[in-house]
Amino acid sequence: MKYRTFGRTGWKVSEIGFGGWQVGGAWGPVDDDASVRTLHYAWDKGINFVDTAQLYGAGHSEKVIGRALSEWAGNKIYIATKAQPTVWPDPGDDAPLFRGRFPEWHLRENVENSLRRLQVERIDLYQLHSWGPTGHRELDWLETLNDLRAEGKIDQIGISLRDNRPDEGVALARLGLVASEQVIFNMFEQHARERLFPAALDSGTAIVARVPLDSSALTGTWDESTYVSWEAGSQRHEMFCGDRFTETLARMRALKADVAPYYENLAEAALRYVLAHDAVSVVIPGMATPAEVDMNLAVSDGAAFPGDLTEKLAEHAWVKDFYN
Repeated sequence: MKYRTFGRTGWKVSEIGFGGWQVGGAWGPVDDDASVRTLHYAWDKGINFVDTAQLYGAGHSEKVIGRALSEWAGNKIYIATKAQPTVWPDPGDDAPLFRGRFPEWHLRENVENSLRRLQVERIDLYQLHSWGPTGHRELDWLETLNDLRAEGKIDQIGISLRDNRPDEGVALARLGLVASEQVIFNMFEQHARERLFPAALDSGTAIVARVPLDSSALTGTWDESTYVSWEAGSQRHEMFCGDRFTETLARMRALKADVAPYYENLAEAALRYVLAHDAVSVVIPGMATPAEVDMNLAVSDGAAFPGDLTEKLAEHAWVKDFYN
């Protein structure tokens, strides 16, 4: 396992983190006992960063992670969770109202609930589960979170950028107002590297890269029968409904053909592509089984990503918005 410095915090975090959305149940049926076993297996293997949120299974992901923590006697595990806004911004709104979306009463209530579910006394990284282009100057949220830091309820502050809008975090990164920014970054959604990553490097803002496998599209295992195998109403079933699945499948196959001369499978290439960018402190794929943990950890070996493949992959950049 390779470790990276998490921005200005001084933390040494595993470059492969554990994405906790799936243990909440939104991606299909889950067995909590199996989830705890997988978490412990990942931690035994050296993963020490877990990302979750109040939203994931209406707190169920936090509860499962909290149970795993209560039964863990090993090394330090950094826990990152998130508070959702009082009103989610319209995904098509370029200038959503931000002031007042994270009022003091709301943040304090969410922090206390997360502390209880996670069974911890302090949350390592507390993130706003939404952002907007005016958030860096409408700072009511920061006043409250700084108070919570002073009170010992949270350690560091981060934000999670809106889907497909990495540039909304550039001003915040330049100012260095938070410890980290979480952003979608993968072989399709490459835009974050253009402006956000340089700004983050300049200020020492950690980048948490989410959706590295594009919600399984970049595993390279899809075929025409894959969609019908997903549980109706699950996150993935809704996300790739209608023509979305067919279009994604076609784009995945074209990408897979370009990757084939370099890597045996697309999933390995996808994770290595994300890790190849110096601004990234940790990537957080979902893992449902110990076997998936092993597959993800196999890429944490420090091997360089081919420069000519990086150039070729620019042709596959695709800005989409399937999360809404």
